[in-house]
Amino acid sequence: MLELQHLSRSYRGIPAISDVSFQVKAGEIAGFLGPNGAGKSTTVKIITGLLRPNDGRVLFEGRDIHADLLAWRGTFGYIPEEAHLYAWMSAMEYLQLVGRLRGMRERLIEEKATAMLQLLGLESWRHSPMTAYSKGMRQRVLMAAALMHDPKVLVLDEPLSGLDVLSSRLFRDLLHELSAAGKAVLYISHVLEIVEQICDRVIVIAQGKIVADSAPSELTRLMQLPSLEKVFAQLVRQQDTRAAARELVEVMTIGNG
Repeated sequence: MLELQHLSRSYRGIPAISDVSFQVKAGEIAGFLGPNGAGKSTTVKIITGLLRPNDGRVLFEGRDIHADLLAWRGTFGYIPEEAHLYAWMSAMEYLQLVGRLRGMRERLIEEKATAMLQLLGLESWRHSPMTAYSKGMRQRVLMAAALMHDPKVLVLDEPLSGLDVLSSRLFRDLLHELSAAGKAVLYISHVLEIVEQICDRVIVIAQGKIVADSAPSELTRLMQLPSLEKVFAQLVRQQDTRAAARELVEVMTIGNG
C-alpha cells in the first residue's frame, strides 16, 4: 500500500501543497484530479522521490520511502505526461537501457522487450530511431518501460496523451488487468469521462489541499450532481467556461462590426 501522510511543500515560502494525505491500496486504481496549479505535479514529484516534502512523509508497505530511496525507485513504474526519451535510440535500445538500469538479466530484458513491443504494435519499428516515432508511439514505449520490471506501484500522468483509439482501449483494459494483478495505480488525468469509467476512487486536489476522496458514484450522489465533470467543477470552483468562451468571442470581434 502507498500512503501519503500530511505532505506539505512550499516554494520560496509560497505553499504548493498543504496537509495532503491519501492511500492507494494494492489492486486499486485511484484517480488524482485537479486544475492546473493545484499541486498534482508537486505531489507526484514527492511520491517519485524527486522532491522532499517540507513536512509529512510517503510510506510504502509501512516504510518511509526515504529510508531506501533506491529500493523504492525499483518498486514503482512511472509514465510522465511528456514523452521525454533518448530519441536517437530505438525502442529496443531504450528498453534494454531501462532493463539494465533496473538490474534485470540480459536474456529477460530481450524476452520482455520483444514481447511488449509486439503487443504494443511497435515490432516493425523496434530498431528504428525514436525521432521517427509519433507522440503516441513514444507514449507506448514509455508504457513498456514502466512495466518492464513488474512494479508494485504505477504512477501514470496523462498516460493516454497522444494514443489512438485502439491504443487507448488497450491501455484501459491493461489498467483493469494490472488492478486484478494487485498493482496499486495512481492515475492522473484531465479526461474525466475515462476517470469515471476506470477508477475505483477519485482524489481531488485544489489550491494545494485535498477536497474530496471517494468513489466517483459516491461523489455524484453526495453532491446530487449528474456527472463527475460537474462535481469536479464545483469542488475546484471552476469558472463558467461557457460564459468565458462567449466573452472571448465577443472580444475577438471587437472592431470588426
